[in-house]
Amino acid sequence: MLRRTSICASTRTSARATPRISLRTSLRAAAAVGLAAVALTAAAASTAQGATPPPVPQGQPTQQVEYFTGPDGHPQHTTIPASKPLSRSAKAAPASDGQVTPIVQNGPVGTKLDVVFIGDGYTAAQQATFHADVRAKWAKMTAVEPYASYTGLFNVWAVDAVSRQSGVSGDPDRNAVRDTALGSAFFCDDIERLLCVDTGKVESYAAKAPAADLVVVLANSTKYGGAGYNDISSKVGYDGIATASAHNADAVQIAIHETGHSLGKLADEYDYGQSGTYSGPEPGSANITTYTVDQMTTRKQKWYRWMGQKSPDGGTVGAYEGGGYYQFGLNRPTENSIMRTLGREFNLPGREAMIAGFYRHASVLSSPVAAGRTLSRGDRIPVTLPASAQVKWYVDGREAKAWRGKTTVVPRSLGVPSDGRAHTVTAKAVDSTDAVRDPALRKPLSASLSWQVTR
Repeated sequence: MLRRTSICASTRTSARATPRISLRTSLRAAAAVGLAAVALTAAAASTAQGATPPPVPQGQPTQQVEYFTGPDGHPQHTTIPASKPLSRSAKAAPASDGQVTPIVQNGPVGTKLDVVFIGDGYTAAQQATFHADVRAKWAKMTAVEPYASYTGLFNVWAVDAVSRQSGVSGDPDRNAVRDTALGSAFFCDDIERLLCVDTGKVESYAAKAPAADLVVVLANSTKYGGAGYNDISSKVGYDGIATASAHNADAVQIAIHETGHSLGKLADEYDYGQSGTYSGPEPGSANITTYTVDQMTTRKQKWYRWMGQKSPDGGTVGAYEGGGYYQFGLNRPTENSIMRTLGREFNLPGREAMIAGFYRHASVLSSPVAAGRTLSRGDRIPVTLPASAQVKWYVDGREAKAWRGKTTVVPRSLGVPSDGRAHTVTAKAVDSTDAVRDPALRKPLSASLSWQVTR
């Protein structure tokens, strides 16, 4: 689902007479979300749908969510009531739990992309199981590219949310009701596989972590399901929430797809299978366009740098009609990437956007030794960087070429003289991956750190 950047979920309202809306209404509402996400005007929406735009919704606040009916199906959308603002007592409740456990630590907060997992439906006695589930889900997420090549850019945190009862509502059927910390429930909006959550409670727990760039809620369930809340911008710092069943092997694909929106800022590459022609302006997302192959190539637009290349999701990069919820008028880069169907890979333009998303939060170069710190000639300086990057070392601006590529150095060995004067040691790293071709996106793929050596 395309993320809205200008409209806060808490300010949107709807005059829904009942908590259930028809599939046809859901599709129309989701199409409207897609239009907002690509910055369409109301007039453009009217032209594209061939109908008068609906009136400004009034009444109950709503949220748009993306859900998945099966492991290999196209996602769909619906509108649900927004989570109610937390009462003062509810906000204080997480103070009694919310213990944070580091699962993966690759560097200081602020230099890494911090992923926060929060569990629901785990009792106090099941928190060790939750931690094991986090490790298992993260291992599956990082088996998919480009995560697999950039695991060192992430820190992972588990935040304990202690539930009174084990499991979540709606599992195994709609009659199952459980008292859980985050209120996770299947059959949300009467859709069995839609796993909703109280987003306000999620935020209160996410705030416990040292940082939250990406939030995933794991439900203590084996039932297939999940959801993507991609129109949420939290004060804590994350954009969007993904929910998924912890013990369903296929549900991890939901979380990966959702990060395509939150990290890669990618559009959905599917349509609703019904007639509809897009007639608005060129979308801002990197993976949908109004341009043809010839137009992209001639004008040097969108994914022209990848044109004709074999893509990891299968097939060749080109312009395939259908995407951004429209059957006609918008093109996608490949026939069937993970942004169209779960279980697939990111296509080449999608991978490039994901890597750029990683680097919006993480640095190509980090060190446990704080930059600017004063060191001695015998101190060790370790650094971390992705496998696709190389580090070079400098003393007072001159490269110590013999130490190129070394991830741990000692100033004395670099050639820092013992002359009683202050000298500067600098590490510079560049990620030379061929998965990023856009020069504008390559800028964050370089970084440097410096230290003063005085004795």
